[in-house]
Amino acid sequence: MKRLLERAEAEIVVRKSRFIAIAIPISSLEQVKDIVKGVWKEHEGATHVVHAAVAGPSGTMYSCSDDREPKNTAGRPALEVLKGSGITDIVVCIVRYFGGTLLGTGGLVKAYGDSVKEVLKVVRCEQIVPRSTFSILTGYEFYDRLKRSLGEWDITGLEEDFAQGITITGNIADAQKDDFEKTFGAITMGRSSLRWL
Repeated sequence: MKRLLERAEAEIVVRKSRFIAIAIPISSLEQVKDIVKGVWKEHEGATHVVHAAVAGPSGTMYSCSDDREPKNTAGRPALEVLKGSGITDIVVCIVRYFGGTLLGTGGLVKAYGDSVKEVLKVVRCEQIVPRSTFSILTGYEFYDRLKRSLGEWDITGLEEDFAQGITITGNIADAQKDDFEKTFGAITMGRSSLRWL
């Protein structure tokens, strides 16, 4: 799976109707309602703001809305394109400015699906790396060597606590766990603890 990095926009025109697709990163489906409201504020003269969203580490949580377009002609086709993209933590709002010509149900399905395809051509994403959280409890005698070693790994969210001994927590790519444990054991000679949380 991939994750959206930043907002992106694309526009198509179908028989004088403008369809502006706006892709926005999210961390949960609870954010979608406020995002849709925000897009309405940006496009107060729009006829519709349809949305489709995919969330969760494996992209298995969904949301979509037809926003007064005929049932299953807008949100559902947009969502199907989004689900097939392999991108998660994303909402795409499709803003429609009606151009005076009715598109019919088939025309709407195609227009909303094509709008999402168009914005997906310009989005920037990153691959999601499965990670595990670790906690190290060590003494001051190993701190400098450990600190240098930690800079050589794919670690995020690194935190240190200097209370009773030193506690270091962070997240490491799952693919590096075994080598990380071996290196940790060699540096501390078995006199510090490493736990997976």
